[in-house]
Amino acid sequence: MELSQVLTNIARAIVDNPDEVKVTETVNGDNVELVLTVAEGDTGMVIGRHGRIAKAIRQVMKAAANTCGKHVTVEIQ
Repeated sequence: MELSQVLTNIARAIVDNPDEVKVTETVNGDNVELVLTVAEGDTGMVIGRHGRIAKAIRQVMKAAANTCGKHVTVEIQ
């Protein structure tokens, strides 16, 4: 399972400009760091009120990474 592709699909479903969604992946053993970059106007949509959507995205990504036996962190820029 490609974790960066899962995050890309989730983000593209949320934002107004899906073509501007970029995910950068850094792998260090079992630790995977994903950096999500979206258009400036879409940042609020990805973060949500009081960070609720961002928290939900992180939880889904942790569950997806758990199936692969990896640990994931998601940073939103």
